[in-house]
Amino acid sequence: MRLPLLLAAALLLAGAPGTPAREWRVPAATGVIGVEAAQLDPEYWVARLPSPDRVVLDAQAVAAQNARLATLDRSIHDLDALPATLRRAQVAQWVARLSSRPTRPLFGADGGPLARATLDAVVANAALERVADRPTRYGLVVHRAALRSFPTALRVFSAPDDRDIDRFQESALFPGDPVAIAHESLDGQWWFVVSPRYAAWIEKRFVALGPKDAVLGYARKAPYRVVTGARVHTVHTPEEPRVSELQLDMGVRVPVRADWPVSEPVNGQHGYTSHVIELPVRNDDGSLAFAPALLPRIAPSTAGYLPLTQANLIRQAFRFLGERYGWGHDYNGRDCSGFVSEVYRSMGVELPRNTGDQAVSPAFNRIALTGGDSRERRMALLRELQPGDLVYIPGHVVMVIGQVDGEPYVIHDTAGLNWRDAGGGLQRAKTNGVSVSPLTPLMVDATQSYVDRITSIQRIRP
Repeated sequence: MRLPLLLAAALLLAGAPGTPAREWRVPAATGVIGVEAAQLDPEYWVARLPSPDRVVLDAQAVAAQNARLATLDRSIHDLDALPATLRRAQVAQWVARLSSRPTRPLFGADGGPLARATLDAVVANAALERVADRPTRYGLVVHRAALRSFPTALRVFSAPDDRDIDRFQESALFPGDPVAIAHESLDGQWWFVVSPRYAAWIEKRFVALGPKDAVLGYARKAPYRVVTGARVHTVHTPEEPRVSELQLDMGVRVPVRADWPVSEPVNGQHGYTSHVIELPVRNDDGSLAFAPALLPRIAPSTAGYLPLTQANLIRQAFRFLGERYGWGHDYNGRDCSGFVSEVYRSMGVELPRNTGDQAVSPAFNRIALTGGDSRERRMALLRELQPGDLVYIPGHVVMVIGQVDGEPYVIHDTAGLNWRDAGGGLQRAKTNGVSVSPLTPLMVDATQSYVDRITSIQRIRP
């Protein structure tokens, strides 16, 4: 029984049929197959590139790419094109798609089964029967906020011992993100909103209602700065708590108040050590207003989007290295698709929200693979991968950062890494965060490799 297992493992680790198996090792410094400590530095990968600073897509090409996404990808919502009245049929479809009663068992944070009465209340709060034709209202998000399957903060899980993947968590929105309000929860505390990339429930306290022109015009204000760090915070201010120590995540674009008099304090503080930016705030009546805030000059940000280069893609991805995995942007982090989205967003490139939509989007240069594609073809494609290419397996995406002796290496936000040891046994590192790894030795489970489960390769380049 042991000989066939060893042969299978050897074939799995081989680059292609007929080639010798690669001898992988697990360095003591990392405990992860094929990853040396030096490879956890982005400059290791940048130094290997022949033209790291060559612009892949210039600003005009990025704008054309985003327009192509908005036109061709059905997962993207054009808020500007929404009708003056949102019709009941459309809103009911959006809400029902996300907030239908779960049929599988769910468990609470205490590990016990979710009580039927509790689930009944959650479903009832979605108030699907109250959906009606309503005038389209618009708002700006004023604070990073969760998007939920149901109008509740209740955390639920698929297994008694699972505490990481909250099945009601969908995504997150960030300060300045525009939304259209489609529906209200029974308790009046939540709105079902449509954002450009997702439709879900958000707490009303994180959205300020405003005129359509003011809401959609915020993203077009100039000059502006783009957050290039994993996250930055505005300066603390007791004078204006609504913009005090506000978190801004990678890729968030904020207008700069270039007209602010240099000698005039901002919320009680001279602004010469910071950028004076303008942020949306929510008044007590829920209406939209704008307030100045200070973004420290030492906080990573740029006057405009970063150039789309391979070096920038690698360096931006490594800013998240080690960040805790957060399903649906939980834990103040992000998941695999959110991770690659925010890396690309810092260069102005928009991606669909979820892996399922990203993988099949017709807006990019897609290579589709099926179960009928041979391992030989798959390996040939992997050898052609370049930094920034996105590789998809069902439910997961990785971003290529380079090749070492013909082996593609990737960075991805993942719950864990599986591989086979020399004896054929399955090993696992519970990375539970943004991680670096080689691609070909990774296993989905005991029988399926990443390579054989690839469904799509998306190239955001000519």
